[in-house]
Amino acid sequence: MNIYRLPEHLKTIIFDIDGTLYTNQSYVMEQVDVQIRHWAKLSKMTEKEARDRIANYRKEWSQKHEGKKISLGNTFLAFGIDIDTSIEWRNSILEPEKYLSRDKKLQEALKELSKHFALIAVTNNPVLAAQKTLKALGADTVITQIVGLDTCKKSKPAKENLECACRMTGAAFSECLSIGDRYDIDLALPLEMGMGAILVNGAEDIYKLPQILL
Repeated sequence: MNIYRLPEHLKTIIFDIDGTLYTNQSYVMEQVDVQIRHWAKLSKMTEKEARDRIANYRKEWSQKHEGKKISLGNTFLAFGIDIDTSIEWRNSILEPEKYLSRDKKLQEALKELSKHFALIAVTNNPVLAAQKTLKALGADTVITQIVGLDTCKKSKPAKENLECACRMTGAAFSECLSIGDRYDIDLALPLEMGMGAILVNGAEDIYKLPQILL
């Protein structure tokens, strides 16, 4: 865990979901790869060719942008796959319930935080896919507000998504804390906007948040 900044008056905690609220590298990788495989099938490419094209684009993009990382949704845009198509794919082919299970420690930590702060998820998956993930973890009754790919039609990092999260929870930027597992995607922009930020390595770090924030 790396704490970059904590708000002086914290009102809202903005959670990334994948790789943040659960520790399951297999599913983190699979939910990306299943979309690439789907693209390969539709485009009549081999899976290897599709993976290589995505990987090469991301590598070149990173080299041109000071080592920063680009989301899969924004990568797909470069290949002519618009956000609406990404939303359709993710809603139909992502199956978190096959990889994830209820996490009692996560539920307890989130419930304790919810007594003091508004909790909201901002994710690059559509709301329906995000709800399925939260349900698989047993966190859907605690984190009920979600800003997804279909909310603002923007893939993180995007200011619109964060502005929406603030409006939905009635918080100023300075009253928000963004928590995620990828600095460039989840934290860099929130920090620029005046929010707090914590980099985590998965659910084990989320378990510790009540001790840090309360």
